[in-house]
Amino acid sequence: MGATGRGRRPRRTHRVASRRDLLALLPAAAVGGLLPSLMVRPARATPAALKAAIAEVIGDAQLNVGRVKLEIPPLVENGNTVACAVKVESPMSATDYVKAIHVFNEKNPQPNVVSAKLGARAGRAAIATRIRLTDTQTVTAIAEMSDGSFWSHSVDVVITLGACLEDPL
Repeated sequence: MGATGRGRRPRRTHRVASRRDLLALLPAAAVGGLLPSLMVRPARATPAALKAAIAEVIGDAQLNVGRVKLEIPPLVENGNTVACAVKVESPMSATDYVKAIHVFNEKNPQPNVVSAKLGARAGRAAIATRIRLTDTQTVTAIAEMSDGSFWSHSVDVVITLGACLEDPL
C-alpha cells in the first residue's frame, strides 16, 4: 500500500527536472562562465607530462638506451587493446637483476601506463599486458636495475582508432 493507504502513489509536490530542462540551461551557463566546468573534455598527457612522469621515476639518474626491448606493433587498428611486452637483458642473479619495469606514453590521459616490481628470484625480466592508446604516440619502456641504472627503449605507434578518451580519476 502507498502512503495514502489505498494502494496509490502519493502526489508529487515538486517537479523533477528533465534532460530538456537541463539542456535549456546550457546557454545561460555559457554566458555565466560555468560551461567550461560543465563540459567533459578528454584529458591528454603531453610530451612535457611524459618527461615529468619519467623524471619522477628516475630522479637525477641518467637514462641509457639499450638492454630493454619494447615489443608493441608499430601500426594498430584499434587502440582499445594493444599488445605490449617488455623484455630486459639481465642475468637475474642475486647481485644483478631488474628491480622494476615501467611503461610510459605521451598522449593518454595519464602518462604512466604500468609499473611492475621484480626481484632477483623472478627468473626472467619480462612482462606482457594489453594497454589502451588514445592516439598516435611514442611508448617508452624503462627498466630500473639493481645497481641503480636505468635503461630504456621507445617505439612510435600509429593508432587508427583511438581509446582512452575519458577523464582520469
